Amino acid sequence: MLSYQHAYHAGNAADVHKHAVLAAALAYLTNKDKALSYIETHAGRGLYDLKDAAATKTGEAVEGVVRLHHRFPKSHPYRQVLADTHAEYGANAYPGSPLIAAKLLRRFDRIDLAELHPQEHAALTTAMPESPNTRIHKRDGLEMAKALTPPDPRRGLMLIDPSWEIRDDYARLAALLPRLHRKWGVGVVMLWYPILPDRRHLPMTRALRETIPEIILHEVRFAPARTGHGIEGSGMAVINPPWGLAEEAAQLTTIFKER
Repeated sequence: MLSYQHAYHAGNAADVHKHAVLAAALAYLTNKDKALSYIETHAGRGLYDLKDAAATKTGEAVEGVVRLHHRFPKSHPYRQVLADTHAEYGANAYPGSPLIAAKLLRRFDRIDLAELHPQEHAALTTAMPESPNTRIHKRDGLEMAKALTPPDPRRGLMLIDPSWEIRDDYARLAALLPRLHRKWGVGVVMLWYPILPDRRHLPMTRALRETIPEIILHEVRFAPARTGHGIEGSGMAVINPPWGLAEEAAQLTTIFKER
């Protein structure tokens, strides 16, 4: 939705979960000297300032990356990307998933990013490193996902991270992921979803398990960042998970359970 701006939530606990899974998957995929396609349907602005008015208003980053990042080994690709971002942009900078991908991918890999919000699109264009293989689209991300599937190069990863402000999104994504999987059998497809008190994600995850039995669903729980904050956890659905992602998920479960 055009009303959603991730700056209020950047670096929260859900971001840590989502970005750690993404970074681990991309680090593994880039071990092979073969070109990749990276597609992201709801890119946001790519780079965030955790001390700006939006971030400090919610305080979500304090209970997210500020609290959790030291629990990752220094060798973890997510922590390495954070360190690179701080060195380049300052200690209060936080990389969105497009910048995480750009830092982990190679110049011969292809990146397609969709962002429909005018201000977020403009900020994303500024934040992303210039590359002949990076394209930033001002279009509906799910429409782009269908149009670009299967991509060239065929080997690659797609991240779907909608705002979930429309209840129909759950049914829509439950139908879309199997369709993408049929068209792009070798592609790694990741879907992030929130865990809310009413558990509205459950029909979607049940449907995904039925249509794609080999899908991985990894969820973590965390305390609300502030009074009245509804999100209780974070989920990642992964089709064609790269080797080692199950172990990565177990490590994340431990990280989020630590006190």
